Amino acid sequence: MNRSRLLGTAFAVVASIGLATAAQAEVESKDPIKLTLHDWTGQLVTTKIMGSVLQNAGYNVEYVQADYIAQFAGLKTGDLHVAMEMWETTGREAMDEATATGKVENLGETGMLAVEEWWYPSYMKELCPGLPNWEALNDCAEVFSTPETAPMGRYLGAPVTWGGFDDERVEALELDYEVVHAGTDAALFAELESAYQRKAPILLWVYAPHWAQIKYEGEWIEFPEYTAECYNDPSWGSNEDMAYDCGKPRGPIWKVAWAGVKDKWPGAHAAIKNFTISNDEMAGMIAQIDLEGRDLDAVVADWVKANEATWKGWIGQ
Repeated sequence: MNRSRLLGTAFAVVASIGLATAAQAEVESKDPIKLTLHDWTGQLVTTKIMGSVLQNAGYNVEYVQADYIAQFAGLKTGDLHVAMEMWETTGREAMDEATATGKVENLGETGMLAVEEWWYPSYMKELCPGLPNWEALNDCAEVFSTPETAPMGRYLGAPVTWGGFDDERVEALELDYEVVHAGTDAALFAELESAYQRKAPILLWVYAPHWAQIKYEGEWIEFPEYTAECYNDPSWGSNEDMAYDCGKPRGPIWKVAWAGVKDKWPGAHAAIKNFTISNDEMAGMIAQIDLEGRDLDAVVADWVKANEATWKGWIGQ
């Protein structure tokens, strides 16, 4: 997978705006389209932009807090309708399983390209000159250790609900590291901020699009390149007995929906398929929210106002 700020409204939130009667009459159903919200800023922005566009087209929108992977149970049954961000890096397996049932549909790419991997600040290369090669990690385990993990190195992973197979990767690559999962996205990057200010050792999960690459200098660890066989065939790679002896996949961020959306709300279905936004646009909005302290809904409203020609194209106006 805010991955930097938790919602003040932690559960289902119904969002509506004053819509003209004529606009309401044009939509195929007045039942709410349920869009899922997760626990990282970018996904909240993506979803709120899409929700605002659908509202402007006359649709009734409901935002529902849901787990990133477990949401597929609701998408299969139609209790949930749209998830705006499934990352190739961590969500591909769950997405493929769901779409194979025919109950969930892949609505295409968001326009954003995802990277999620182990990351370190540039100043750490002085203490571990073999970086970014993953094979240097064991030589520098004590450099990355803490009193709680010594002599093992410490890797600060993402919240466990994000997936990513970091615990399996450590075991498969025989890394002398303990994976410590951050409780929240905010905690993850608060620790990076603290370490960076002190030039203290830190090795952690960083993802893009995100503001971290704007604010900090650093690099991702270069693991053996991901292949599908690495995750599915233990005999592949350096460890012939275990899978996940490689890095995470990289690629698009996808949109998915309950398969019934195209029949019940065909106009909304088309608009969601048309949605696209760039990494740079998203990173800029995330930075406004997480670094400048701007209200998320205000940032979304500004984008919607400034990009009216773009989103009207999505809804065919």
